[in-house]
Amino acid sequence: MKIAAAAVHRYCLPLRARWLTATGAFTQRRGCLLRLDTDDGARAYGDCAPLPASGTETPAEAESALRAQARRLIGRPASDALAALDNPASRHAPAARCAIEMALLDLLSQHAGRPLAAYLQDPRQAAGPAADWRAVPVNAALGSLGEVTDAAVLAACGECFCVLKLKVGVAAVDREIDRLRQIAGLLPAGVELRLDANRAWTAGAAERFLRSCADLPIDMIEEPLAEPRLDQLQALQASTPIAIAVDESTASLDLDQLLRTRTVRRLVIKPTRSGGLLPAIAIARRAASAGLECIVTSSVDSACGVIAAGHLAAALDNRREHGLATSAWLSRDTGVPPTIAAGRLMLPDVCGLGFSPGDGLVFANLDPC
Repeated sequence: MKIAAAAVHRYCLPLRARWLTATGAFTQRRGCLLRLDTDDGARAYGDCAPLPASGTETPAEAESALRAQARRLIGRPASDALAALDNPASRHAPAARCAIEMALLDLLSQHAGRPLAAYLQDPRQAAGPAADWRAVPVNAALGSLGEVTDAAVLAACGECFCVLKLKVGVAAVDREIDRLRQIAGLLPAGVELRLDANRAWTAGAAERFLRSCADLPIDMIEEPLAEPRLDQLQALQASTPIAIAVDESTASLDLDQLLRTRTVRRLVIKPTRSGGLLPAIAIARRAASAGLECIVTSSVDSACGVIAAGHLAAALDNRREHGLATSAWLSRDTGVPPTIAAGRLMLPDVCGLGFSPGDGLVFANLDPC
């Protein structure tokens, strides 16, 4: 199975409302879709969705790297092309590498006659995934605490989400605590909040926030510290029963030491930042062996990227709610997004990735090197 053609579609997807965090806001997602065709008629896709605030290269750098690397795939067997990705040069553009690896894994899992989730678990094993592999638990993505309405909270509860995620760290601590108490009063029994501060606070402010909401149903808080150090994170985690997670700060922290000392209880995994699904699942397995739970999330990625991240979450099979119910934030998408039903993301019941591009997408064919 050799790659016969490669093509790229550049996209700019508007959001229905601004995505506001402690580090700023964005109103659109820019990236590229990669399409690969083989000499035996197979077709596969990969999503290149850079977001520098999450630890990737810029959109311009990502597209340049994607085009340059994808040209080199033409004429090569898919398995050889995947093996060739293990080189230091590709690590400088993780979003581009993620797209190429995603499309190659889509081809290889189609060829193996297995869903991508099962292929990620073990590409050599012929057995299929568990019977309920398609239904991935996810949290509701409600946006900023200061902008979410009571109606949106109640609607998410009515849609059977068990975990509701909110961005915090945008307003003063006392004001946000007051709003969290109001929202907590709306929640049915068993529904929890998940918070993401995006490195908003000093150590003192983070400690005060955690003390003030200790009695609230909070499942997790991501990235509480503006300038995180392992010793500060470890002390903060020891002070609270709420799970603390690191996300974008993994780029600046010593991951080996973090896992060895179990500094926090959770690790957030983003395939785009990790450079692909295989590096992401390798990190997740190391974390699980060290006793940390992993949460797979999307930074409002396109349908192709969300489906791929869903396969990663299904392959981990850790029964945690993952941060992948973000497609509704986009007013336009690259294709058919996964269905969200009863707090579960439903993966396509097909071999491979299962992404279907939208009508009218224009792909530019790449010339081989």
